[in-house]
Amino acid sequence: MSVVWVTGAKGFIGRHLSTYLAAEGLTVSGLGHGALPPELLSQQGLTHWINGDIDAHNLQQLFRCTGFPDVIYHLAGGSSVGLSLQTPAEDFRRSVVSTAALLEWVRIANPKIKIVVSSSAAVYGSIGLKRIPEIGQFTPYSPYGFHKRTAELICESYAQNFGLKIAVVRLFSVYGPGLCKQLLWDLCCRLMRMPDFLELHGTGAEIRDWLYVADAVKLLVAVSELEPLEFLLLNGATGIGTSVRDVAILMCKAMGVAPEVKFSGHKRPGDPFSLVGDTTRLQEALSIQLDYSLNLGLAEYAKWFKQFRN
Repeated sequence: MSVVWVTGAKGFIGRHLSTYLAAEGLTVSGLGHGALPPELLSQQGLTHWINGDIDAHNLQQLFRCTGFPDVIYHLAGGSSVGLSLQTPAEDFRRSVVSTAALLEWVRIANPKIKIVVSSSAAVYGSIGLKRIPEIGQFTPYSPYGFHKRTAELICESYAQNFGLKIAVVRLFSVYGPGLCKQLLWDLCCRLMRMPDFLELHGTGAEIRDWLYVADAVKLLVAVSELEPLEFLLLNGATGIGTSVRDVAILMCKAMGVAPEVKFSGHKRPGDPFSLVGDTTRLQEALSIQLDYSLNLGLAEYAKWFKQFRN
């Protein structure tokens, strides 16, 4: 039975990933911030959980519990543009320092361990392309984007200089059941309070590439199974851009309401206009099909939200 670790397993994507891996028969353990009582530990499929920083001490402690993992999915790190603007040093510590600590521990302990790192489309900023390829210009808008890019460069350095097996997946707008923040959560909460009127930030013309969380998990796992795994960098995206206005209208439909939809017209700090991934490299590397259209994914989110709030 394979052993895998998930850093940040208490987070949104981490919860889905660890549950999926455990259902596939793998032994899954995690490391990150936040307490997990035994009942939640088993629900997420985790055999061990260490509440703390991603550092040599905690990694060694997890090793003593499980032995060497075959794969480490590194999902820990900063998760909010807004928080990175408020506390940039903390975001740097969570995204950059934690990544360096993990790679250094692997370099010393066992360089054969595969590492799959979750990065973000925020590294691109807004570069004016309809679909953004992995290689090109980087103009991050926020500390969050700069820190994710810095962590990527550290990964590339450790792969090239020390032969570590690392894949970096730049995830775009991941959504799905359990996401209790960002646009869809805010939108649904507002609709619950006032189903006849909806006003959101921005212009509504902003474009995003929406990736359902089950498909994001599918991509991360598929990347970990590539042989031989050398340094690899991929967009985790659908290649389909949808405006925030259209997403809001589809979400209203999924929630069973038809409010008047307006936008403030005020751009949020650190928010690029368009982020849509070029999936050419992804399709060449992985022979898999994504399972969720935006309509289906939003319907699943609306179903979960209604059950969660009731």
